[in-house]
Amino acid sequence: MTGHHRPIRTRPEGCGAPPSRVYDTALLDLDGVVYAGGEAVVHAVESLAAARAAGMRLAYVTNNAARPPETVAGHLTRLGVPAEPGEVVTSAQAVARMISEELPAGSRVLCVGAEGLRVALRERGLEPVESADDGPVAVVQGYGGPEMPWGRLAEAAIAVGRGLPWFASNGDLTIPSGRGIAPGNGAAVEVVRIATRWMRPAPEPRTAGKPLPPMHRETILRTGARRPLVVGDRLDTDIEGAYAGGVDSLLVLTGVTDAAQLLAAPPEHRPTYVAADLRALHRAQPEVEELRGGERSGFLCGGWTASAEDGSLRLEGRGDDPLDGLRALCAAAWTRAGEGVCRAGADGALAALGL
Repeated sequence: MTGHHRPIRTRPEGCGAPPSRVYDTALLDLDGVVYAGGEAVVHAVESLAAARAAGMRLAYVTNNAARPPETVAGHLTRLGVPAEPGEVVTSAQAVARMISEELPAGSRVLCVGAEGLRVALRERGLEPVESADDGPVAVVQGYGGPEMPWGRLAEAAIAVGRGLPWFASNGDLTIPSGRGIAPGNGAAVEVVRIATRWMRPAPEPRTAGKPLPPMHRETILRTGARRPLVVGDRLDTDIEGAYAGGVDSLLVLTGVTDAAQLLAAPPEHRPTYVAADLRALHRAQPEVEELRGGERSGFLCGGWTASAEDGSLRLEGRGDDPLDGLRALCAAAWTRAGEGVCRAGADGALAALGL
């Protein structure tokens, strides 16, 4: 199931049974999928409970390296989503494993991040230190929260400038907050990169988080999933990570990705399934049927017909669920993506769906 790229996807797939009965484990992103701004996303609590009751195991997979699994599990439990620390997988754990496979136990690692990263390093038998003068043999960066001192980035730049191996939990340039978009760990990594660009060759961190293979590997090792389903709201981390791992994915539209971005998605960003929210875990997913010949051509889903004609997307018919229309539009756009029709006509079609 893992480690192999899929053929290019030209339409969302259907699923005759609820995904909670088809897949053994849901690998769930957190922010934008389970919660947003600290509160549970609509329908998340009851949907996850229904999936678990159907026998699906739940794992919570996050690129945010700041919080230890115990803290994340406690937050989820308070929101009404009971979780154990062992069900949480973080990019801090993934990068700590990467480092531990290259360095002997007890090695000192300059840790530029928050408690979640320090806990993950200790779990792997490594000793986190605070200064470039504390004898580290490697440097690792993880999201340190909005109060991370500038001096921590200076320590990282000094150590990297001395030629130490450089690691990063993830490369996300931004992170959502209750007040808007804030700089993420990738932005902090860029600061160190700029400060060390005088070096030849210029140093480059080895990164673990989604969508890269180390994060997927960490998730599979910790969950033992044999038929996983990645569930996320971001095309460039969650869905691309599933594509790289060769597993199926479900995009929910409760986070950062909107319908227009989905229509324009390149092959590595196209999910297996598309849904409004986590209720999709316990609902069968409709098929998208290709229409050939006759008076109608294009793609049919739930009463909506989408086609790409004269370089533009068109939507006809009427169905009960606007998401069916979006699924049909995805098929039309993805099939003809090379002809530049991903955006032309999309705004009008999406407006007709209320999306």
